[in-house]
Amino acid sequence: MEPSICAHLSEITTLKLPADYLCEECVKANGTWVHLRTCQTCGVTLCCDASPSKHMTKHYHRKDHKVVISAEPGEKWLWCYKDELMVEYD
Repeated sequence: MEPSICAHLSEITTLKLPADYLCEECVKANGTWVHLRTCQTCGVTLCCDASPSKHMTKHYHRKDHKVVISAEPGEKWLWCYKDELMVEYD
C-alpha cells in the first residue's frame, strides 16, 4: 500500500473476505440491506450506511474496528472510519 495513507489502512496486509453475502445483523432482525462491508479486524460482514440499519458504522462505534472493505462483487477498496480515507487495491 502507499505510504501516504493512514496508519490503520497501511496495517492491513491480508484481506478478510466475506464468508457469505449477507448482513449478519439484518438476518437476525429480518431486515434488509443495500451494500455490504467486511470488517478487517474481526471479519464480520454487515450493511453500509445506505442500508436502513447501518450496522457496519454501528459496529465501528461499538468495537472501534476502524477498517472495512467493500464486500460488493467487483469493488476493491478499503475504508478507514477513523481517518475517513479510502484506498483502492488490485
